[in-house]
Amino acid sequence: MKILFIGDVFGEIGREMIEDYLHRLVKDNQIDFVIANVENTSHGKGLLKKHYDELSFQGIQAMTMGNHTFDKKELYDYIDEADKLIVPINQPKVLPGVKSRVFNVLDKKVRVTNVLGAAFMDSRNSNPFEMIDDYLDLEQDIHIVDFHGETTSEKIAFAHYVKGRISGAVLGTHTHVQTADEKIIDDKVAFISDVGMTGPYMSAIGCDLDAIVNRLKGFNVPFIVAESSGQLSGVILTFEDNKPIKIERVLINQDHPYFKV
Repeated sequence: MKILFIGDVFGEIGREMIEDYLHRLVKDNQIDFVIANVENTSHGKGLLKKHYDELSFQGIQAMTMGNHTFDKKELYDYIDEADKLIVPINQPKVLPGVKSRVFNVLDKKVRVTNVLGAAFMDSRNSNPFEMIDDYLDLEQDIHIVDFHGETTSEKIAFAHYVKGRISGAVLGTHTHVQTADEKIIDDKVAFISDVGMTGPYMSAIGCDLDAIVNRLKGFNVPFIVAESSGQLSGVILTFEDNKPIKIERVLINQDHPYFKV
């Protein structure tokens, strides 16, 4: 089994990269299941219904979220019907949404779970190490965890925490910069600190560079989605007998053009 996980889809350029490359990636790499983090899909924050439908049409079969899950209030109106969407298990209890889902892929039960990190994140979220315990023994053959957090150390520690209790992957998201530390831990868990971003390439994690510089100089300017060429970041996971045997980074941009090997 091959699973493609696509890093944070950011704005219109991110959606265009999905439209331009997803079908080719699936065909060329014989992908069986596609997951994407989509919390930045609509104008850089949140997910509108039309964009949920657009990504579904393009072939994304499971969608994880993060700290911007409810930035588009429209989500409250359609979240109960969004059967591909997974929200963080440790978000405040008053917020709606399914926090872990099982998908049938090649007669295997693939569980997808979304987790928010604690370090430098919203203090209203529950401890991810405590909350994940309730999901490790549920029905699953393969368990893919999207750990949406700031720090590399917390993501590594989390993978270590679950490595003897699941067979699957812990994939970091949120920082929007792909790391080069992909590995398989104890033949049980595929890991990478951050899958990266799918969105504007020449940007500060998706935002306009001049706007970010002005904010850092002290000016009160809004975040603006950058206009540039696009990039697509992700990983391809290969499983045999429910165990991960390979994790490969995917990076497509003007400096790393896509071609079939």
